[in-house]
Amino acid sequence: MDNQLDEKQIENQIYKNGDSLTSFDDFREYLSGKVNLGKKLGMDEEQLANSAQKVADYLAAKESPKNTEERLLQELWKVGTEEEQHKLAHMLVRLVQQ
Repeated sequence: MDNQLDEKQIENQIYKNGDSLTSFDDFREYLSGKVNLGKKLGMDEEQLANSAQKVADYLAAKESPKNTEERLLQELWKVGTEEEQHKLAHMLVRLVQQ
C-alpha cells in the first residue's frame, strides 16, 4: 500500500487477484497481507487507513461485491459521509490486525 495510490494501481492489484477473493475470509486475508506490508514499509495506522480508503472508494465505485459481507461493506461505504468512510477504513485496518 502506498500513500500515492492511484486508480490505475488499485485496478491492477484488483484484477491481478481476480476472483480469488470470493469469501470474506479471503478478503480479510488479502487485506491483512497488504496492511502487514504497509507496516513493514513504515506506514502508521493513519497512512494505512488513507490507503484503505482509496481502495474502498475504487471498489465501491467499480467492483461488484463477491459475497454478502462485501455487499454490506459496499452499501455502508456508499451511504457514509467521507468522515464515516475514513472511520470505517480505520476499523477495517484494525479488524485485520487482530
